[in-house]
Amino acid sequence: MPRSVRTPGRVATVLAVAATCLTGVPGLPGAPTASAARAAGAAGAAPRDAALTPAQRATLLKYGRDAWHALTAMVDEKTGLPDDNIGGALDPASRGGYTSPTNIGAYLWSTVVARDTGIIGAGEAYRRMAATLRTMSGAGRHAASGMFYNWYAPTTGAVLHTWPPDGSALTPFLSSVDNGWFAAALMVVENAEPRLRAAAGALLAPMDFGFSYDPQGRGPDVPAGLLRGGFWDTEPAGCSVKDNYLGRGPDVWYTCNLYDILNTEPRIASYIGIARGQLPRAHYFAPNRTFPPTCDWGWLEQQPVGFQTSYLGVPVFEGAYRYAGLQFVPTWGGDMFEALMPDLFVPEEDWAPHSWGVNHPAYVRGQIVHGLADAKYGYWGFSPASNPTGGYSAWGVEAMGMDPAGYPSDLEQTNVDPGFGDCRPAQPPPASYGDGVVTPHAAFLALPFAPAEALRDLARLRADFPGLYGPGGFKDAIAVRSGRVADRYLSLDQGMIMGALGNALRSDAIRRYFVRGDVERVIRPLLGIEAFNARPPA
Repeated sequence: MPRSVRTPGRVATVLAVAATCLTGVPGLPGAPTASAARAAGAAGAAPRDAALTPAQRATLLKYGRDAWHALTAMVDEKTGLPDDNIGGALDPASRGGYTSPTNIGAYLWSTVVARDTGIIGAGEAYRRMAATLRTMSGAGRHAASGMFYNWYAPTTGAVLHTWPPDGSALTPFLSSVDNGWFAAALMVVENAEPRLRAAAGALLAPMDFGFSYDPQGRGPDVPAGLLRGGFWDTEPAGCSVKDNYLGRGPDVWYTCNLYDILNTEPRIASYIGIARGQLPRAHYFAPNRTFPPTCDWGWLEQQPVGFQTSYLGVPVFEGAYRYAGLQFVPTWGGDMFEALMPDLFVPEEDWAPHSWGVNHPAYVRGQIVHGLADAKYGYWGFSPASNPTGGYSAWGVEAMGMDPAGYPSDLEQTNVDPGFGDCRPAQPPPASYGDGVVTPHAAFLALPFAPAEALRDLARLRADFPGLYGPGGFKDAIAVRSGRVADRYLSLDQGMIMGALGNALRSDAIRRYFVRGDVERVIRPLLGIEAFNARPPA
């Protein structure tokens, strides 16, 4: 795989191989009523942002203004491209020196949010987005697939062949999921700014997610396949699969890994590919909800509970994990952005009331339970972000993910092993957790499902750790027991904050821009077919 410190396609690691509700937990705030309000909203009641008080709206807008300040500090004025990261003082000299399609997409949708919330005017938003699109129209891309490379120089828009932090050689890579986020942003711009519809559409039109679709990714007997992680157009070092699934242009070298679990952020690429007719509808059911409960899979985090069924002819094991009285479809690492970043764009809980409409509230509740009642950090929100000791790490609620090594919630990497039925005995639970690493963007992603808890969590973090909140808003992460702050801002994480605020303050504006047209027509009825083996939190 190409090196990366923070790209979602890297931290959303997917396998390369093939009945109870929450009970009262001392110290845990009561379950939110957002799910009930959401159901009412779907039936035509008041929009969900109407439930916010004026004070809450003012607080969220303050967070948005400051997050926007961080994003603009990363942008090169000539190219309109954001850097990947910048130091906590927002000094341009502290920029990382590289960017990706996801970072560029995050800046584009954040610009729309900044305009819609009044942070900037319509003219400035237009000029900013036009500059970005103009640069990307001249950026190198893979001709046969229309996809964009993973790393560009923010100051020129050139494809990177050396890695800025150390100058080592870099084989240019084309990531399925990173192109998914850039395509999502282009779709938002198309519908949010009519003057840029043609420019955004010209970048989007050649992008073909079918180029990375392996129709036999689940095997020859399953009538739908999986997306590869991406491909190189020159042979890389390490594992790769030389092929060309569409037979268009020269062969490429695909990643050996397949995106073969559903509750991860690569599903944004699946949604776009299906909506645009590049992937079959049945592909949505090909990724695993969990792997089967047999001992062949006994090395995974826990033995799932579930049943076998099928949708559109695709066999599906409706498996679920359990944690703290919750039952849910897990992510790979137990983190928030794998579960909820796609929900920034697709109203999954509304369109899929018996699957995502149950799973998302349960997943958020599990993060809250972990931070407040299980690990007793006093704060919650765990998602891949900067490491307060340096670099980038994947944080999560380890017990809520499939990865047996886990995305830990603390610097000590405390691990939980509940066993795998008769295949692997359970180990004693940890006596305590260490220095928990909380990532503020995770609480913003939870706003649709636990607004009061998310606002309370953010307010406490800001009040208790003054160093966490700087000129660009919330910095990337904090180890809450030592108070050590990851003193930088990442464009992706600020973009998730801005996307969540655009939906919270403007009646799901980012979702409405994204789903207009084919996405709603194709994806909405598809999602409504399924019922997960998940249970709503009490």
